[in-house]
Amino acid sequence: MKDIHEVLRQKQTKYAQLGKQIEMLQQAAEKLREVAPLLAENDDEDNAVLMEVDEALPNSDAMAAKAGAASSGATASKGARPTAPRWP
Repeated sequence: MKDIHEVLRQKQTKYAQLGKQIEMLQQAAEKLREVAPLLAENDDEDNAVLMEVDEALPNSDAMAAKAGAASSGATASKGARPTAPRWP
């Protein structure tokens, strides 16, 4: 049979950890709310520039396919796997 005080301590520790995680997630969400409008503004500008470049290049789709194939071949030959950014 488990000691009730030990179980209570474990639950309190887990509760404190969850509270810290919730606080960190709230801070991250707050930062994302601040940055999101800036990213949205840049996306509009970037899309306009990309459309202009696509119109200027006659074979942009073929070039993009070649570039994609070349970059995927380079990473496969190195044996490196792509890594996603990690949250603190």
